Amino acid sequence: MAAAAAFKVDGGFMERQQRIAPWVCEEHLQLQDMARGFFDAELAPNIARWCKQGAVDRDFWCKAGELGLLGASVPEQFGGSGGDHGHDMVIFREQGRSGDANWGLSVHSIVTHYLVNFASQDQKQRWLPKMVTGEFVGAIAMTEPGAGSDLKAIRTTAIKEGDNYVVNGSKTFITNGQTADLIVIVAKTEPSAGHKGVSLVILDETETPGFRRGRNLEKVGLKGQDTSELFFDDVRIPQANLLGAEEGQGFYQLMKELAYERTIIGVKALGNCELAISETLRYVKDRKAFDKRLMDFQNTRFKLAECQAQLEVLRAFVDRCITDMLAGKLDGPTAAILKYWSSEAQGKIMDECLQLFGGYGYMMEYPIARLYIDARVSRILGGTSEIQKEIIARSLDS
Repeated sequence: MAAAAAFKVDGGFMERQQRIAPWVCEEHLQLQDMARGFFDAELAPNIARWCKQGAVDRDFWCKAGELGLLGASVPEQFGGSGGDHGHDMVIFREQGRSGDANWGLSVHSIVTHYLVNFASQDQKQRWLPKMVTGEFVGAIAMTEPGAGSDLKAIRTTAIKEGDNYVVNGSKTFITNGQTADLIVIVAKTEPSAGHKGVSLVILDETETPGFRRGRNLEKVGLKGQDTSELFFDDVRIPQANLLGAEEGQGFYQLMKELAYERTIIGVKALGNCELAISETLRYVKDRKAFDKRLMDFQNTRFKLAECQAQLEVLRAFVDRCITDMLAGKLDGPTAAILKYWSSEAQGKIMDECLQLFGGYGYMMEYPIARLYIDARVSRILGGTSEIQKEIIARSLDS
């Protein structure tokens, strides 16, 4: 089968999965149709090329911005569409259903909402319109060579000097690292204060020379996503670029957005799983062995039944979490459960689906191969499965 045909998914299956969740309104459905059409035309056909070049085309960001996909829940006064997080989740699910995990929209969206929720009016006016149009791409510089989830271990510093912060340190595994124009740096403004000394400082590349981008890291999967090292050597950032009214709020700001980030991961996993099962159904209905369709073998039917059961549970919990989030009731432990369950289920479904493709499943011209490879990092990013279990366990012991 030609690679170009690999995205002609089982339309009937996909339509049957399109339940109308309680949180969905007519605007969400219209946005879904628009996003799906855009991703089918502009995203899916380019994934293989982006994987070879190691980054998504910059003009793709601008095209997405023109359609309002970068600011669906940003207030209209700052150039957005004025929607809610449900609009964001519609877009992320369609990205997942298109088979893509490379476009760094999720990190860009998180940066955008740091600005919406914590920035001053001046900062919002300066940066949000550019984030919404795609003129600026966002990144979060948090992880360091010696520090991941443990914020107390962060060594990057931002020390006041005159009207500036002087930033020194290094970051790694930074999504959009080669592309980003606006980088939220997680740094210690008071190094001796532990997590209470953490602040978020915004680097605007147009006004801050001197920081260095390292190599575009070679990863097991997500080949089309630019993931980089960043280096800060006496980089001067205006004190006016502190996010929030005072220093030491970084830990709170990061934690405040974790539920949103983990819901995104769950929604994208849902979309990826829907595509994987759809692709597998199409293949096993066409492929024959011993004069029978693969679909006619009991093992095939039982394995797909197991996958569908996991998918239905995932969909129901995703919808519950989005409903809670829109009502302002999504708590950290529940978001941790979603992140843990969705990433683990995603890995299992991709593995079972790839197995049903046999040798063809190991060929990169088939989307299932890339879906399988890209799914592995879901159990790591946004907090590992082990971190999520610790969060869940602490909630049980409180």
